Amino acid sequence: MQAPSTAVPAAVPANARLASAAWSFSQRHWRFVVVAMLALLHIAVVRGTADDWARALLLAHLGLLLLWQPFLRGEHQISATQGVFIGLVAVAVMLWIGWWLLAFWVVVLAGLVGGKVFLHQARWQRRCYLVVLIYLLALLAIIILPEIAPSGGVAREIRSGAEYGLPMLLLAVALMPAEAESADAAQVIDFFYSIFLMLVLGMVILGSFTFMTLGRIPYLEALTKTVFLIAGTILVLGLAWSPRTGAGLNLFFSRYLFSIGLPVEKWLFFLAELSRMEAKPKRFLAEGVAGLARLPWIAGAAWQTEDQHGEVGTRSDHAVVHVGEGLELTIFSRYRTSPALQWHMHLLGQLLAEFYAAKLREEMLRESSYLQAIHETGARLTHDVKNLLQSLNVLCSVAGRDESPESQALIRRQLPAITQRLSATLEKLQSPGGEDSQKVSLREWWEELARRYQGQSVDFTATGLDAGNLVPKSLLDGVAENLLQNAIAKRAGGGVVRVQASIKGGAAPELRVCDSGAAVAPEVANALFRAPVRSSAGLGIGLYQAARRAESSGYVLALAENRDGEVCFALSPAGAASP
Repeated sequence: MQAPSTAVPAAVPANARLASAAWSFSQRHWRFVVVAMLALLHIAVVRGTADDWARALLLAHLGLLLLWQPFLRGEHQISATQGVFIGLVAVAVMLWIGWWLLAFWVVVLAGLVGGKVFLHQARWQRRCYLVVLIYLLALLAIIILPEIAPSGGVAREIRSGAEYGLPMLLLAVALMPAEAESADAAQVIDFFYSIFLMLVLGMVILGSFTFMTLGRIPYLEALTKTVFLIAGTILVLGLAWSPRTGAGLNLFFSRYLFSIGLPVEKWLFFLAELSRMEAKPKRFLAEGVAGLARLPWIAGAAWQTEDQHGEVGTRSDHAVVHVGEGLELTIFSRYRTSPALQWHMHLLGQLLAEFYAAKLREEMLRESSYLQAIHETGARLTHDVKNLLQSLNVLCSVAGRDESPESQALIRRQLPAITQRLSATLEKLQSPGGEDSQKVSLREWWEELARRYQGQSVDFTATGLDAGNLVPKSLLDGVAENLLQNAIAKRAGGGVVRVQASIKGGAAPELRVCDSGAAVAPEVANALFRAPVRSSAGLGIGLYQAARRAESSGYVLALAENRDGEVCFALSPAGAASP
């Protein structure tokens, strides 16, 4: 058996281990790194730019800054360009250090620290950076700027108090409670606030020197006037940007960002008009992309779907791709796409994709409606054929068991009627929309229905029939056939079931079919006319189809009575329906 071997890790260089340990310490104890960095800067500023030890302390300060800096992580490998830049900064510190360079450096540090003040959620971390920012501003205003001011500086007592009093702020930072901070949060900085703070400090410095030069006033007075003037300007801009009542400059700025040269309302109006005029999805998409390419800041566009693709305009190096439901749209901009412009182009493409998807769903709905109409027509005609076959079955059974002259006469009367009904059913296939347009006399239809069911033990009663009362023949035939066949089918169980059919004439004729069988189950009665139901003797769609046809013709088919021994269905005009 071979003995397991133990892998020996490669030797890590000593400088790499030292750099890793330094970075780990700076991440765990960043407050002490910042305090040490600022303490070295403070000593160098107090000693002055002409002192050689100040230059050495500034180099150490630069090294600690590299450990704390929020741009690169400690494990990041420094490139040759970054190394050259760091070397140039070190050479500048050693050779050309001066009060102007120190002022610029403190302004940069204040901008970096100020960019971190607004981002930290932890209370004590935010307070630490706020105290550091106060220290840097005080160092700049009390010690550095008086050295380069055109007309004098601050009193010696104030400078001495700052030299010995400002380090107390650093001691306060070191004594503040430590709070947990993730490694990612430590590297976050708000560049907008940093640049804004640097610009404000630059305005304060240049404004103070301008007042001192033109007005021949002392440094502190010029600094005070500049600070209050800039603070008032920022206050006015803040109120104009976001006033408490009404719209401010932020609304117009946001509107400019979100509708660069093209308000979204205009694009929506164009898509709505195009959707109204063009019904085909393919032509709508082609016209929509062509309209998109006509915008002044768009060079061209290309699209691809499952069954088509196309391109309008010209291509450019600045492209934005939007992938939607079944659509891939590429928009080419004439200019470099900023984040706001890129978001805006995505919005335009998404609106076009949503309208295109709506067109696809509309086409699918039309096809589904067409197929549903075919299905309902076929189901209705199938049910009519089924009723005809049942009538033929009854006639065949009568002819088989009884050859009397009365039976032969019944067959001779019924066969032409069945032939006529079969011809009417075939006509429905050729013109499915006009089956309910034929009107007949209510009395003639009732007499024909009674002759058709002669010999099937159905009681027919009529009241108030008028020869001039016209009714839709196809509708009444279909409803009466369904109701009478369902009532007669209850006799298949062997019991005695009495079937009655009655008609009432007048301005609101009503057809009733009643039987003395069992009541309809409640769960079946609730869905009787709303959807197909399960049936043991038929297709389960007869009453559903009859109710749909009655509704389309202005009639109502309802279950008037539903109890054992009396089950009644009624067909009447919609305005005079039975409760």
